[in-house]
Amino acid sequence: MTQAPERTTRHTRPTRTQATGAWADGDATPLNHNEEFKAADDGLNVRARIEEVYAKEGFASIPGDDLRGRMRWWGLYTQRKPGIDGGQTATLDPAELDDEYFMLRVRSDGGALSADQLRTIAGISTEFARDTADVTDRQNIQLHWIRIEDVPEIWSRLEAVGLTTAEACGDTPRVILGSPVAGIAADEVLDGTPAVREILERYIGSPEFSNLPRKFKTAVSGSPSLDVAHEVNDVSFVGVVHPEHGPGFDVWVGGGLSTNPMFAQRLGGWVPLEDVPEVWKGVVSIFRDHGYRRLRNRARLKFLMADWGAERFREVLEQDYLGRRLVDGPAPVAPSDQRRDHVGVHPQQDGRFWVGVAPVAGRVSGTTLYAVAELAARHGSGRVRLTPHQKILVLDVPQQEVAGLTAGLDAIDLPVAPSEWRRGVLACTGIEFCKLALVETKARARTVIAEMERRLPDFDVPFTIHVNGCPNACARTQVADVGLKGMVSKDDEGNLVEVFQVHLGGGLGTHPQLARKTRALKVPAEELPDYIERLATRFLEQRDGDEAFATWAHRADEDDLR
Repeated sequence: MTQAPERTTRHTRPTRTQATGAWADGDATPLNHNEEFKAADDGLNVRARIEEVYAKEGFASIPGDDLRGRMRWWGLYTQRKPGIDGGQTATLDPAELDDEYFMLRVRSDGGALSADQLRTIAGISTEFARDTADVTDRQNIQLHWIRIEDVPEIWSRLEAVGLTTAEACGDTPRVILGSPVAGIAADEVLDGTPAVREILERYIGSPEFSNLPRKFKTAVSGSPSLDVAHEVNDVSFVGVVHPEHGPGFDVWVGGGLSTNPMFAQRLGGWVPLEDVPEVWKGVVSIFRDHGYRRLRNRARLKFLMADWGAERFREVLEQDYLGRRLVDGPAPVAPSDQRRDHVGVHPQQDGRFWVGVAPVAGRVSGTTLYAVAELAARHGSGRVRLTPHQKILVLDVPQQEVAGLTAGLDAIDLPVAPSEWRRGVLACTGIEFCKLALVETKARARTVIAEMERRLPDFDVPFTIHVNGCPNACARTQVADVGLKGMVSKDDEGNLVEVFQVHLGGGLGTHPQLARKTRALKVPAEELPDYIERLATRFLEQRDGDEAFATWAHRADEDDLR
């Protein structure tokens, strides 16, 4: 009879046939180059060299380990050199892909920005970033065309208004997702903002967690609409009401997509608001100590969680890091509404309103952001929120100001009542700037949406289209109604063409499920409008009552999905 595996803690770990590089195994010898450069010098230390050397001596003065490694700890990635097609993404040396400009990510944890902060980002965009700006699905803004010579001045301006780029990228705790309507939604279980702030103040920028095996993604939301994609973050705190202890959070660990998609698992523990930072510290400490550092493609927390399971993870957390048991608690209630993007005009608990708009695939500009800041100050309190769905909210709008704000937003191509096509599209950065991408995404998304609005203008069913430039799923392709994963292939004449592998029927929230991959279904980029129109029309023809697209996509005949 096979004996059940022994439960283990930090002190009784199983024997491994191959080293994982986990520090808790007792050997911290770096097993790949990323681990080597992190061990040689903490990524946070690169800031001094940027300010004192690289910004003065220029791009050519930056050594490779700082350029493609440690600078990420301060939100800086080299962007893709123009003119390099997707067929060369995996074949060229990194130095050949590098342009002498950077993408810069600005932290806005919980998506929270004031009008003054947004004006500052907008000014940096117009002065230093060729008027570029993208709202990402990590609730922050990234800029492009940044020169190393301008970085110290950019940091100075950001920090003057309370913003930072610290640990916006790199093997660190990145931007914390939070409900964009925290503290104002009438149906909120509780406001997680104090926990987010405490995590930021205590741990972000600290050497204690500046060398993790890979990136670490956090979400905290007390919204019953499950608006932070908690199933696909490394750790999430989801609002629940305990029958004895009242409002608090349910803890989920080990989610992530990319080439090995996995949903997070519930630990089954209930955490009060004041304990969230302590539990967060415990989870990220487990990742730091036990995470797999040998292979980069297995270094995410989801792989450790898959091997351990929720029961063992909770045991190690309680025994080795918290020193106490968590209170058992209930799972969050599935939301009744499919909507989690907060678009439109909605009442707040204080009698005012929030107004949410949908930039196409998150693409805006500094000019647009400045206009939003001015509108938010004129018609509301000046508070703005970004969402994990690439949307923008203006908060605290008195009823008498809603019409004026709506008109102002419409005038800058941010309609408060967008089409379902526009509302449901999400896209990653794509080949325009990203060195990992194979295909164009932002412009492609805009073209498809414009065409679908022309062809099917009355389509009124929630329908999400997520466009990704590579297999890494930054745009969450596996959990969209239609997920489009960019690839390249050759046509009959031998020309390189952009195509998309199609994933159908994914989703989070009410019915979390990974999308269905249809056998050998790849659509040339130029044919996407035809394909989407065909797919949507068949769905409407075969729809059973108010059936969601994802439900239909999982039951439909394969021929109907082509």
